[in-house]
Amino acid sequence: MNYRLAVVSLWAEDVPAAVHFYRDVIGLPLLPHHGDRPHFDLGGSFLVILRGKPVPPQEPLAERFPVLAVSVPDLDAAAQALRTHQVELTWESDEHTGARWVIFTDPAGNLIELVQF
Repeated sequence: MNYRLAVVSLWAEDVPAAVHFYRDVIGLPLLPHHGDRPHFDLGGSFLVILRGKPVPPQEPLAERFPVLAVSVPDLDAAAQALRTHQVELTWESDEHTGARWVIFTDPAGNLIELVQF
């Protein structure tokens, strides 16, 4: 079988703020036809924002393990866009791993990672 990720759902109490963040800060394309459950294109998969309270991580190391990681072609440009919008980067990669990443929280408190391989 050939499995492929279809949908990732994140919860946000302020859905318009989450839409602004993922569309205008991260740069994901917002799909026009999903009403109160905004859908973003993740390269053939979907990110869906649902109204509700995110569940905080329960483990002490959870601050380093995001609920969503998105591959970007230019991490430096993506990280600069985050900084321009005053998004605090809570964790940045070290160069010896072969991949580079930044980790931050979205407006709802979900831990998110942008990664460049």
